[in-house]
Amino acid sequence: MAWSKRDIIQQALTEIGLADYAFDLESAQWQSALRRLDAMIGQWENKGIRLAYPMPISYANSSLDQEIDGHDTALEALYLNLAVRLAPQYGKTPSPDTKALGFQAYKTLLAMSAQPVELQTNNNVIPAGAGYKWYGDPSYPFLRKYSDGLAAGDDSDIDGISL
Repeated sequence: MAWSKRDIIQQALTEIGLADYAFDLESAQWQSALRRLDAMIGQWENKGIRLAYPMPISYANSSLDQEIDGHDTALEALYLNLAVRLAPQYGKTPSPDTKALGFQAYKTLLAMSAQPVELQTNNNVIPAGAGYKWYGDPSYPFLRKYSDGLAAGDDSDIDGISL
C-alpha cells in the first residue's frame, strides 16, 4: 500500500507525540504541514536526492491525499525529518532519538543519490564512422540524437519551456 502525503504528516505528528491530536487538526494546519513537507522535498531535490515524490507546480496545487510512489526506504527519512521541522510549530521538542534517526536516514538518502551524473555528448556533431550501420537514412553522416533522460509531467515546464 502506498503512503499518501497525509500519512507522512500524520506519522510525523505521531513522532512528536501528537497522535490523538492529529485527527483534530484544522484545514489550515494540514495545509501548513503539507507546505513544509513540499518545501523539505524541494530542498532535498536541490541537493540531488531524487524521490518519486509528486512535486506540485505551486503550493495551491498540492493535495494531501496524493500518493507517494517512492521507495519505502525514503519513508522513514520523510516523516522523521518532517517531525523535526514541525515540532516547534506545536511547542514540542523532538526527542534526541528522532533527530538522530532522521539525520541518519537523510544521510542514507544522500549517499544513495551521490552517483556521478552521466554526461552525454552531442551526437549531432560526432561523425558516425565507417563501421556505424544505421538502417534508416544512410546519407546522414552523424550519430542519432541523444536523450537527456529528464522527464516531466504534462502540466509542468522545464527551464521555461512548456511541454
